[in-house]
Amino acid sequence: MQAYWDRKAAELEPKLRFGHCGMDFQDWRKETLEKLLELMGKFPEKVPLEAEVEYSVEEKDFIRERVVFDTEEYMSVPCQVLIPKHFKKDRSQPAILCVHGHGSFGKDPVAGLVSTPEHQADIDLMNYDYGAQMARKGYLTLMPDLRGFGERRDGDDYLGRDTCNVNFLKGGIMGLYPLMLNIWDMKCCVDYLCTRPEVNPECIGMMGMSQGGTITAFTAAVEPRIRAADVIAYINPFASFGVHRGNFCGSQILPEILKWMDTDDVGGLIAPRYLMLEMGTADTCFYFQDMWKGYLHVKEIYEAAGVPDRLWTDIHEGSHAFGGGRAEAFFAEALGYRAGSDFT
Repeated sequence: MQAYWDRKAAELEPKLRFGHCGMDFQDWRKETLEKLLELMGKFPEKVPLEAEVEYSVEEKDFIRERVVFDTEEYMSVPCQVLIPKHFKKDRSQPAILCVHGHGSFGKDPVAGLVSTPEHQADIDLMNYDYGAQMARKGYLTLMPDLRGFGERRDGDDYLGRDTCNVNFLKGGIMGLYPLMLNIWDMKCCVDYLCTRPEVNPECIGMMGMSQGGTITAFTAAVEPRIRAADVIAYINPFASFGVHRGNFCGSQILPEILKWMDTDDVGGLIAPRYLMLEMGTADTCFYFQDMWKGYLHVKEIYEAAGVPDRLWTDIHEGSHAFGGGRAEAFFAEALGYRAGSDFT
């Protein structure tokens, strides 16, 4: 079967591939964004957040809160929130939504919560506590659990099967896809950040690694309140990491998406807002040469949008990890803008 899938992917030209569909940037962005939203399906009905701060603890570098809020009927999202101690409640401060990858512990390592040696091992291996790192750099950071991970995981009830794939099948027969549902939760996370008395709603960024990079790219593409996105170790062609290597799961795809666009087209939808792509030259999960191909296509889109300076890269010599070399400078520039900037 593998040779068959490889050949089918090789001959498939996405219908809305930028530069191949005969549209300028503005027309392409409008039509491609509409198609992406169509592929996602209808978002859930909005409900009141009913946010609760379950605890607040002062730590060395910041205040840590555990927050839970509702995103739809029957669904709540547990989060960690880290607030720099000097922040005032004057709605002037920047915030970053920090999304975890396809790991065993959900949000906790990203938020710097270390309850077992395995948590610390994840942090050490992937420089994974970027939520805590960015809080130390002066950002309020919000770390949610994605559906099926961390506190939202049901357990290993499927005889070794990836629960993401099982949830994709369960939702698919009802027209509900985990990627869409997680994007909805991220939009509600932005809603929550906009209620925080510290946060300037015009200064919200997002970052995530691996699956978190998937969620960051797709969310930023459809959520204009995300002013800057740091996509860590993700954007590269579906034909390589997905079709050829099978290195994806049911939480990171939409049916028929490759008929219309690739991951780098999704990244290009973020333009004209700020975007940084992080790539490790020794990454064995998403190969550097594939991520470089993705970057070159996104670069073409940003140039067509007239904002090549808003596309950043952080290329590091590590593997599948947060590079951390340019994130502080990236968000400092991107979130230094206030209302009135031409981000829409």
